[in-house]
Amino acid sequence: MDTHDVRFPTSRELDGSDAMNPDPDYSAAYVVLRTDAPDKVCGHGFAFTIGRGNDVQVAAIDALRSYVLGRTLDELCADPGSVSRDLVGDSQLRWLGPEKGVLHMAIGAVVNAVWDLVASRQGKPLWKLLADAEPEWLVRQVDFRYLTDALTPSEALDLLWAGKRGAAERESALRQHGYPAYTTSPGWLGYGDEKLSRLAKEAVADGFTQIKLKVGADLQDDLRRCRAARAAVGPGVRVALDANQRWDVDQAVQWIRALSEFGPYWIEEPTSPDDILGHAAIRRAVAPVRVATGEHVQNRIVFKQLLQAGALDILQIDAARVGGVNENLAILLLAAKFGVPVCPHAGGVGLCELVQHLSMFDYVALSGSTEDRVIEFVDHLHAHFRAPVRIRDGRYAAPTEAGFSAEMHPASLAEFSYPDGTYWRADRATRQEATQ
Repeated sequence: MDTHDVRFPTSRELDGSDAMNPDPDYSAAYVVLRTDAPDKVCGHGFAFTIGRGNDVQVAAIDALRSYVLGRTLDELCADPGSVSRDLVGDSQLRWLGPEKGVLHMAIGAVVNAVWDLVASRQGKPLWKLLADAEPEWLVRQVDFRYLTDALTPSEALDLLWAGKRGAAERESALRQHGYPAYTTSPGWLGYGDEKLSRLAKEAVADGFTQIKLKVGADLQDDLRRCRAARAAVGPGVRVALDANQRWDVDQAVQWIRALSEFGPYWIEEPTSPDDILGHAAIRRAVAPVRVATGEHVQNRIVFKQLLQAGALDILQIDAARVGGVNENLAILLLAAKFGVPVCPHAGGVGLCELVQHLSMFDYVALSGSTEDRVIEFVDHLHAHFRAPVRIRDGRYAAPTEAGFSAEMHPASLAEFSYPDGTYWRADRATRQEATQ
């Protein structure tokens, strides 16, 4: 098991900037599972961070090494969930969560690398592997502990068998038409109005029917930027808003009402991701503006409670925040049970590449629908991946290469590994010269 601290200097151009995170350097605590198989098949995964602390995330992944070494490929292919169960089940490491925070994200990185390894070994993109799988096998991959008051294994099995009906036709439609996307690329908070308007017009020209703006730092700025965005895209394009957890509950209600004249489609992360009752109160107060959340929700149990409390209209999974594919399967099943659409978070290095597989599985073999469902797209850092996302007319094209689309180019690892990659060494030298 090899790990890498990979960081990209996105803060230099304010890419990714929002009201809570004004200067992110998009980063990946990256893990590679290597084998001694004749075909040299490997598994790749990562946890997404925004710069400082990525070394802490790498250290957490390293702490899991002993649970990974020595397993056989046959064991992994038969039951990827065995790794998830062992990693979550260590009683001493569990104390650091349980099932949340840096350690849980480390587990997610390793578990996702396992699934990349399994899908690569079977010669299928992950979405296809999951869609083809027997429902009983998929149910065995899910940890139902703490969920059975909302979703039982029997109910999950019924949902998956129902999802098999028409799956072949939906797979054909997916391959032909792709999966709907929206873009956040015009809306970073650090962008000026001219850049926002230009990128918003380009997004519409590229076929996107929804864009997203970051809000929450200054109300007058938000009013001006929303006005500029609406003028740029016209009345027929959805404009979603994202506060990135900036507000208290009452402040969120007041702010959203002030912005309602621009017809926002949803308000994302209006308050703390842990405040279930706060989300429910905001949702009641700001309807018909939808409430969306999930990118920072720490595990399936909090998602369960958000659904039970009627606290969200749009559920946003994140491929690298929870405990990997296995836990995201549980969350997708919960969303299907409650009839809530899933619109994944993908603003970050590699998150678009990963989460497209989960939404495509959901469409083909679980929910059976793309209605009111879109995957976030941001237009940066894809060139660092061996199988980058492909966007056509505002839609994700279905991946065709085997695996989870997580593998980065060796040259990118060599250039952007921190602190001794070639980019960062040169950057330090330039800064030292500037101070002399």
